[in-house]
Amino acid sequence: MADTETTEAAESAAPLDVMDMVPTSVDEVGTLWAQSQGLLADWGLKVLAALAIFIIGRWVARGVRRGVRRMLEKGGADPIIVGFMGSITYIALLAFVVVAALGQLGIQTTSFIAILGAAGLAVGLALQGSLANFAAGFLMIIFRPFKVGDFIEGAGVAGVVQDIQIFTTTLKTGDNKTIIIPNAKISGDNIINYSSEENRRVDMTVGVAYDADLSKVRDVLQDIIGKEDRILSDPASQIAVAELADSSVNFIVRVWTKSGDYWGVKFDMTETIKNRFDEAGIGIPFPQRDIHIVSGSAA
Repeated sequence: MADTETTEAAESAAPLDVMDMVPTSVDEVGTLWAQSQGLLADWGLKVLAALAIFIIGRWVARGVRRGVRRMLEKGGADPIIVGFMGSITYIALLAFVVVAALGQLGIQTTSFIAILGAAGLAVGLALQGSLANFAAGFLMIIFRPFKVGDFIEGAGVAGVVQDIQIFTTTLKTGDNKTIIIPNAKISGDNIINYSSEENRRVDMTVGVAYDADLSKVRDVLQDIIGKEDRILSDPASQIAVAELADSSVNFIVRVWTKSGDYWGVKFDMTETIKNRFDEAGIGIPFPQRDIHIVSGSAA
């Protein structure tokens, strides 16, 4: 009995001969061939269907991208927005097509989508500063608080807008310095656009001595305004006594001019007012202090 069990164990532990796996009859060969044909037919149809989905889906995605670009161009959208929206639309549709093709092959796409979502979340957290600049640039391009060539003040600096990109905005200052500002910073602060309106008001404060003839001062200022061609007649200019200050009577002078003439009018009027006041004998006082000396006996 022991010899019989030992013999059976030895036979079961003996390695399989490769020839045992080779079909030994025509019926077995036919069976394997039929199974192979069925398997190839099944997977072949799946592969063909997946390729058809991918090719047709990519063609549809390209067509939708062209349609989106054409629609935005007809609406007069910025070229940056046109290219950006077209690319985003194409990438989103192509990702959907790839997932559909993988599903046709029998691949479980649920875990694949979850992995992509987790990777996207990780990348988003790592690039949150860049994404904030990207979102701010996209909104600025859409809503257009300013455009290239405008003189603006924002994020603590002022200059002429040279370029508006997805992540940054470039300004050039009056002394020819280039300033590159992150879009999130400039959009998160107050933006003053000095070029958005065609006309701009020049505000000046002119101080005269307390003994000056106010009517004469007004006439001189009015004559200066009337002789300046760059000052607009509509809206009307304004001359008024604004303040009885410590050392002077202060007039406010408000005139309107083209936005491009603002600084020229302001500088030229400042010089002209000084010269005309000197000719008319109108004093422009400087801050002064009266000192009273009281004499007394020594302590």
